[in-house]
Amino acid sequence: MKLYEAKPGYSGEITSIDGDTRFLSRITSIGLTEGCKIEIMQNEKKQPVLLLSRDSLIAVNRKDCERIEVK
Repeated sequence: MKLYEAKPGYSGEITSIDGDTRFLSRITSIGLTEGCKIEIMQNEKKQPVLLLSRDSLIAVNRKDCERIEVK
């Protein structure tokens, strides 16, 4: 499923990240990589998705969430 589809409280891991080199560089620089464990803290419509990863709270905009697959 796409990251934006995950409900608050969901725990899983990132299975794939699609995008150009610039997008991949930006996402990996904030600590989101394939195989990374995540927990969704907040996911409200028209708001960034808040997730906990590697002891950091990260906000990912909804458009970027469309490119990230989780399981």
